[in-house]
Amino acid sequence: MSKQNSETHTVKIDGLDKKGSGTGTVWRDTGGSNPRKLKLIVPQTLIGETARVTVQHPDRKTAKVLPEEIMSKSSERTVPACPHFEMCGGCVWQHWGYRYQLDHKTEEVKKFLGRNGFDTTAVNDTIGTGDPWEFRNKMEFTFGRDGALGLHELGNFRNVIDLDTCLIAEQDMVEAMLEVSDWQRAHSLSGYDKDHHAGLLRNLMVRQSQHTKELMLAVFATESPEGALEAPVADLINRITDKFPHVKSLMWMENRDWADITQSEKTHILYGRSYINDEMYGYQYRIWFDTFFQTNPRQAEKLVDLAIEMADAGKDESMIDLFCGVGTFSLPFAERVKSLAGIEIVETSIESAKRNANDNGINNTYFLAKDARRGMDEILKTWGVPDLLMLDPPRSGAGGKVMRRIGRLGTDRVVYVSCNPESFAEDISWLSAYGYELEKVQPVDLFPHTVHVELVSLLRKTRSSE
Repeated sequence: MSKQNSETHTVKIDGLDKKGSGTGTVWRDTGGSNPRKLKLIVPQTLIGETARVTVQHPDRKTAKVLPEEIMSKSSERTVPACPHFEMCGGCVWQHWGYRYQLDHKTEEVKKFLGRNGFDTTAVNDTIGTGDPWEFRNKMEFTFGRDGALGLHELGNFRNVIDLDTCLIAEQDMVEAMLEVSDWQRAHSLSGYDKDHHAGLLRNLMVRQSQHTKELMLAVFATESPEGALEAPVADLINRITDKFPHVKSLMWMENRDWADITQSEKTHILYGRSYINDEMYGYQYRIWFDTFFQTNPRQAEKLVDLAIEMADAGKDESMIDLFCGVGTFSLPFAERVKSLAGIEIVETSIESAKRNANDNGINNTYFLAKDARRGMDEILKTWGVPDLLMLDPPRSGAGGKVMRRIGRLGTDRVVYVSCNPESFAEDISWLSAYGYELEKVQPVDLFPHTVHVELVSLLRKTRSSE
């Protein structure tokens, strides 16, 4: 690498970006009268550290580069447990002590609330998990064009890190992934090339119930499992069923679409059924390959506990569960209120919610497949104003139109569960004009070693609309 297209700098890390990478600024001497500013994004560094980096194309305003050496280390730094950490993009903070991760997540929640004018003393310290390893019940691995099977390389979505372990997934899931990798190599089956849209194997989804231990494996491929693939597929069935007695669902999913997502144009059940049984908070759920279900159910049960505690629902009260999904919160709440209406735009999720309620003997629920605003309008006409409203929107938040509709609805209490403190703070700011005050915010860590943080909050209507 010549000096014409690279420079070496020492940078002081003074912040973290939204993806959890360290950030810092250096001033380049370009030979003129004024130095030029270069903003650096340096993964695997911590605030206060000093790192040596070599930057290609330093004439740009921003550059992302891995550190060559941490010259001054933070006292909060720890040794990453995973041998793949430096290259794999699955985790970003294994180099950061877990207690400090939790502290940072608390401060992030306060930061966004403070920016939107809220009193940050309402925010409690983030609740961590006892063991920040083997917490995921779902993994989506990728087949690389070079025969690898694993996760995408840090900062390079087209390259796949061939994994021999993954410390955030259940051990059975990892061993099943490794068996599929051995099977691929034994039959010399090609991985998918995203650039040329060629190759057979695209993704491997593995799901496991932490309660029942039932396993699901779904292989996503560009061809049918029939014809020339019959012998390799028969071997896959034998390998998996012989070594993994907990497998209750083994599927082959045809996916020829150019979009790089785990979708199925045609599903072939190779063994067992199309779903597994799971349990959370004492309720039974059926989980299909595309079912949205909490990825860390141990911590998700804490979310349910907190939501129930904050809502303080009564047996004579009515409730709306907005963005209800498959009924993760609906079922526990339904047994604590007189009636509950769940609203969700995804029809398959509503069908699952109805089935889950029936499977658990719950008969005071009404699930509606509509967008949030129209769903609330329908419930208002049928039931009148509910006593309690809960919402758990996607990362993008509910949005101003939905929040204003909630404000006009005028329910006494709003419990907001969020996976994104930034969109959460923006959303609830709309409720201030309708007389709501933020009483409590409890962050919960569902995804150790990542930037993500969940929270449960309570807003109460204390005055008339302004």
